[in-house]
Amino acid sequence: MLRTFIAALLVAAGLVAQVAAQTQGAAPAVQSANIADVKPEAGAEAGYAQQSNGERARVQPGNNAPMWRQVNGGVHGTSSLPVADAPEAGVLIQPFVHYPGSRLTNAGQAWREVRNNWLVPYGGSLVLIVILAIALFHWRIGPMKVNREPTGRLVERFTPLERAAHWTNAIAFCVLALSGVVMAFGKFFLLPVVGSALFGWLAYLMKNVHNFTGPLFTVSLLIVIVTFMRDNLPAKGDLNWLLKGGGILSGHELDSGRFNAGEKVTYWGGVFVLGLLVVASGLVMDKLLPGLVYERSTMQIAHMVHSVSNIAMLCMFLGHIYMGTLGTNDAYQAMRTGYVDENWAREHHALWFDDIESGRIPAQRSVPGGTSHNIVQA
Repeated sequence: MLRTFIAALLVAAGLVAQVAAQTQGAAPAVQSANIADVKPEAGAEAGYAQQSNGERARVQPGNNAPMWRQVNGGVHGTSSLPVADAPEAGVLIQPFVHYPGSRLTNAGQAWREVRNNWLVPYGGSLVLIVILAIALFHWRIGPMKVNREPTGRLVERFTPLERAAHWTNAIAFCVLALSGVVMAFGKFFLLPVVGSALFGWLAYLMKNVHNFTGPLFTVSLLIVIVTFMRDNLPAKGDLNWLLKGGGILSGHELDSGRFNAGEKVTYWGGVFVLGLLVVASGLVMDKLLPGLVYERSTMQIAHMVHSVSNIAMLCMFLGHIYMGTLGTNDAYQAMRTGYVDENWAREHHALWFDDIESGRIPAQRSVPGGTSHNIVQA
């Protein structure tokens, strides 16, 4: 998009230089038939060169306002590029739009200003605020602990399939997040340190890593959505859990099922809604969604949706990663081995453990795979 915009400016600059030469006597009557393979369509109001000739050129030599009015108005010309691959190849500059405060500006420039003046500074600030908030929470409150000693009897929290889906999606997300941060914010914290040459190669590498990791994230995300949907459905007590913050601040954790209301918010908000938005907008930017006309405006909207949803997802998952590692003792063990101690299950997910003790759900849903486990029996 940016290369197309720069190329358009260069073409327009060449037109200005040619018209200026004409007004100085180089050629009194010139047709703009083959300038950069872009020509006005037959029947257009006036060609670029025609607008600079005639009475205006004699009275006001060098006045190219008519030509620029056409260029800035999104006038369509013809080019050697196929319309199917480049439907706007004959448009040098997108039409002007009102942005913001009724200021008239070019649509491409408006997108650039939204990205540079809103998405990058405010998005980056939000990520830093979330990281700082997590650090302060860990410093002042610390991790959630189990008050009872481990019994040695285990409960299977995640099956091998669930862990494989989660780890695949988590690793893909971390790669995409790291590469996305470098591309969006790297010029602020990396460029001054490593220099322009190394940063250019690094940004190019991150772009390709980002593009090739995207399909893996897409497939694993769909598997995660299907795998964990049933246990993340809303249940009685979820609203009360949210209103009281799970009891984290009070030191008395509220009872919950296999997943508490906070984890359900992460699932439905971060994985389902934001995840699908990220995937859909990414497919548009890769031109992989059928039935769309891939014009500049389409790509600009997809980029903004992709950026906003990615920043929101990153902020939400930072909290999820913290609670699954440093924020809750032995929570990481559940995703690493698949098992937790019965007292861990009883204190953090009491309703889920009650169902296990009563026999409504099994304490182990998969074959141990040759490993000996002291499994809780109903």
